[in-house]
Amino acid sequence: MLNYFNYFTEIEERFQQRRGALLLLSTLDWALIETWREAGIPLEAALRGIDAAFDKYEARQKRGRMRRVNGLAWCAQAVMVAAEELREAAAGTALGATTVVRESGFEEERVAAHLEAAATALDAASVAPEACAATADRLRQLAAEARAAVTDESAETHDLEALERTLTVLEEKLFAALTAAAPEELLVGLKEHAARELAPYRSRMGAVQLRQVERQFVQKQLLVHYNLPRLSLFYMSQQ
Repeated sequence: MLNYFNYFTEIEERFQQRRGALLLLSTLDWALIETWREAGIPLEAALRGIDAAFDKYEARQKRGRMRRVNGLAWCAQAVMVAAEELREAAAGTALGATTVVRESGFEEERVAAHLEAAATALDAASVAPEACAATADRLRQLAAEARAAVTDESAETHDLEALERTLTVLEEKLFAALTAAAPEELLVGLKEHAARELAPYRSRMGAVQLRQVERQFVQKQLLVHYNLPRLSLFYMSQQ
């Protein structure tokens, strides 16, 4: 089974392939992918939805000139349809389950280096210092545990899943602290920015999905504003 941590990369590559030209995903696009991941949308459904959206676009393009697709959100509705079709076809099987396969990019040393780099960035934070310091301390503990992890493959797979859940919790706590500490005008500005970015795609996304993407977008922009790192292993350097 495909590595769980390739979720973002596979979606990005499929979108770029179908679009026919290199287009770096925007903050909004990455926020949308993250909402799909958190909602348990299988990678297969995301890829099928992208293909379906572009198949429909190309059929319409033959009948008349259309604007070029410039955002992944254009495929959002088709992805949700594909996910529902997969759920129905599965007849009750756990389609949303994911399996982590050990690959060379996720050995303990590289995981530890990612966590320590995030901790160092948090040490220099200019906002919510107590929360950032506590998070940095916990990341260093996790880095030490990663280096001391047993080499048994089945145990390592379980550890990576557990580590990702822990990092998700740490990120949520950090976001809460940053939101509480951030000036009101900054948060309002970020929400207005999100609203402008989402405006062209509102007809293709449900209300719940719109709220989720807006939340992810604001959180990402808040980290960018304060020059703080993402903790998830999805953002670990591949170098």
